[in-house]
Amino acid sequence: MSVHHWLAEPMPKAVAQAMNRLAAARGVVHIAVMPDVHLAENVCVGTVVATDDCLYPQAVGGDIGCGMAAVRLQADASALREENDAKRVFAGLREQVPAVRQFRPQEVTLGELSSPVLQRAVQRDARIEFGTLGRGNHFLEIQADEHDQLWLLVHSGSRAVGPAIREFHLARGEAVGKSLVALAAEGVGRDYLQDALVAVDYASRNRRAIAEAAVRVLQEALGVEVDWTSWFEVVHNFVRRESHGGHELWVHRKGASSARDGEPGVVPGSMGSRSYHTEGRGCAAALCSSSHGAGRQLARGEAARSITVRDLERDLRGVFFERELAPRLRDEAPGAYKDIGAVMRAQRELVRIVRTLRPVLAYKGA
Repeated sequence: MSVHHWLAEPMPKAVAQAMNRLAAARGVVHIAVMPDVHLAENVCVGTVVATDDCLYPQAVGGDIGCGMAAVRLQADASALREENDAKRVFAGLREQVPAVRQFRPQEVTLGELSSPVLQRAVQRDARIEFGTLGRGNHFLEIQADEHDQLWLLVHSGSRAVGPAIREFHLARGEAVGKSLVALAAEGVGRDYLQDALVAVDYASRNRRAIAEAAVRVLQEALGVEVDWTSWFEVVHNFVRRESHGGHELWVHRKGASSARDGEPGVVPGSMGSRSYHTEGRGCAAALCSSSHGAGRQLARGEAARSITVRDLERDLRGVFFERELAPRLRDEAPGAYKDIGAVMRAQRELVRIVRTLRPVLAYKGA
């Protein structure tokens, strides 16, 4: 069993302990720790783990299929310079891209899940949440690249569908140690894989629906069009069968993106810092993976206690955001996240930078 690290800072003791527990778990043969790693329940965010004959739903997490989607707008930064323009955009986004639920259920077909009970349990949520952004670290941003070209970036996932699938299958697995639950890949794990693919598909369609709604808002508010041929997306919570070192393995990524040689990627910073479009280098020791973002520096509760509204407004100077939400956005402030520059330096052998972007407008579902 081997563990490889790409760290932007010394690993906290609690994270190291979590990695040791994971490394000792049944079937684990390789772990790659990304530079955005931070503590999370059972398995840390920013972890890539390969197993031989079992699956660990906790090494994917609840928001199965969560990821990023980017598309180029046919406009430069001059299209969004006035506060009134930003207000029109925010008003449109609040209506077209709700945070939690649609005002009217959407016509969306959920893929077939392994259990009729599970299917019935998530079908209603799938309809009322399709096209919604979610809260927490999910966001929609308008960004400008080095040439002032505008891009749209969407970060969202499978909403209630993913957590329901995780909880359903954790109840069917076998306890490993004090906190992990394993599924036999050739047994009950087959049903988990089927259901996880449904969540990945739902999350992808959700991001596209969000992007299409956002483009309608931008067309109406700013007269901005979109180049759909530039669309690409990256998933950072999933498991799939991959070949590494001549072995077929189950590779779980929780808060980590696939970064095979030449594969496009997105590594966002925070509401007030740079983001990057990348290209994978196919690093074998990292299981051809990269970080999925800057990674949290402070837990949400700690950030809310230590970061003031004034801190947030200072760090977001020059970025349009909904100021009335500032008290509820403190746990998403730039100060709650790691230095994205340090993260990118730590993963130079994992990805190459294709494009550097700065935030122009940040929309969050607080």
